[in-house]
Amino acid sequence: MTSTDVTTDKSGKPERTRKKDGRSGHRIRRWGKAGALCAAAVALLLLATRLSLLPALGDIFGDETKDRSGPAVLKSIQDMSSYEAASGNFQVVVDLEKDAKFLPDVIRGTRTLYVGAGTVGASVDLGKVTGSGVVVNEDRTTAELRLPHAVLGKPALDPDRSYAVSKQRGLLDRLGDFFSDNPGSEQAVNKLAAQHIGEAAKESGLTQRAEKNTTSMLQGLLGSLGFEKVTVHYGQVSP
Repeated sequence: MTSTDVTTDKSGKPERTRKKDGRSGHRIRRWGKAGALCAAAVALLLLATRLSLLPALGDIFGDETKDRSGPAVLKSIQDMSSYEAASGNFQVVVDLEKDAKFLPDVIRGTRTLYVGAGTVGASVDLGKVTGSGVVVNEDRTTAELRLPHAVLGKPALDPDRSYAVSKQRGLLDRLGDFFSDNPGSEQAVNKLAAQHIGEAAKESGLTQRAEKNTTSMLQGLLGSLGFEKVTVHYGQVSP
């Protein structure tokens, strides 16, 4: 129920004015209850985050990961005759920047600082050795082999040791990642890291190390068969 006061205007006629009723108070209390519920929900969320750090209660609020991948399918099998005699571990820091003409970096442009780590193997193809590539004396005490030069394999990046240090993207690039099926793709930096690692492997002397290790392996193998002298040459092999 509301109450009214009787007042007079300038002409002396009485007029009624309505006092403030209790609706504003109800609104204040209503908003107060809503704020209290929101605060309680935030507190509960924070409490759940804290409890997930505890070993005993971590499973209650922790995340659950499910692997729904299908079985791996064998596509092909290749017989290998190469002897991988050496392997090198490499690491490179990739700084990749892409700019747009006539637009500032905050609008359009990306810059990624990426640490790529991987391995490169060097092998000698023993399957290319023909009958003329092996010469043995009558007493079977000496052997001379001619093998092809060692070659480098493709760089294999290690996902456990490769990571992005920082990513800077313009506004349009962020919007594009939002609507993309593959946001923040690291394909470009992965490819560039593999390229740099491959170039470093060429200058590392890895193939020379592989040929030296192959020679030691063959000398030990043929020595166990009674050969006293084993000589290995590397170069072009005749078909």
